[in-house]
Amino acid sequence: MERLQKVLANAGIASRRKSEEIILAGRVEVNEKIINTLGVKVNPDEDIIKVDGRPIKSESKIYVLFHKPKGVISSVKDPQGRQIVTDYLKKVKQRVYPVGRLDYDTEGLLLLTNDGEFSNLMTHPKHHIEKTYFVTVKGVPHGSQLDRLKEGIELDDGKTAPAEVEYHDVNPDKNESVISITIHEGKNRQVRRMFEALSIQVKRLKRVQFGFLNLQGVSRGKFRYLQTSEVKELKDLALKSHKIQNKD
Repeated sequence: MERLQKVLANAGIASRRKSEEIILAGRVEVNEKIINTLGVKVNPDEDIIKVDGRPIKSESKIYVLFHKPKGVISSVKDPQGRQIVTDYLKKVKQRVYPVGRLDYDTEGLLLLTNDGEFSNLMTHPKHHIEKTYFVTVKGVPHGSQLDRLKEGIELDDGKTAPAEVEYHDVNPDKNESVISITIHEGKNRQVRRMFEALSIQVKRLKRVQFGFLNLQGVSRGKFRYLQTSEVKELKDLALKSHKIQNKD
């Protein structure tokens, strides 16, 4: 027997957290009975489980690395009719959803999957998966400002954890510079807010690395499937990070 939200996530319906929202909204039936509370356990091999009246079925798990362009929503639907990430994944037969998100104005590396357990492993705060961004800013921030980013910035929702920060490039002609910043948290618009808190104007933001993955060979708007070895390494990385944090 497994918890209903875990079964939905494993079937590729949504992430476990989103599956919980679907259950609470009364959109799930188990053996023709609407379930709208959490904690219900089911047998996915015997029980008839439906979402919005449609039976769920297990799909083969897939993992996609997508180079998200700026001006695209990290979602599988948008009420305003804007471009969404899955518009670029027409060749992917299975229904996938983003692992975390990148803001509308942020480009770069985004993972998508139909594996709810994997998604939860990659995004849960206790698993410190590092993400690296290139931040193009106006002017050249003073070294003391970078030191503050390294130490952590006090935001409305709490202080950020220490980050790895360094100059990546400086362009005097354009009066701008590129700062490399590596974080392991996932606060909403975190990187932008960290720079805004120091009155540094962000002109462009791009995620260039997730764990050990990068965008090499994947041009803007394109994608590739992760290899089985890469998926395993990501899972091992998340679990290893959690163990290290517990020791600390």
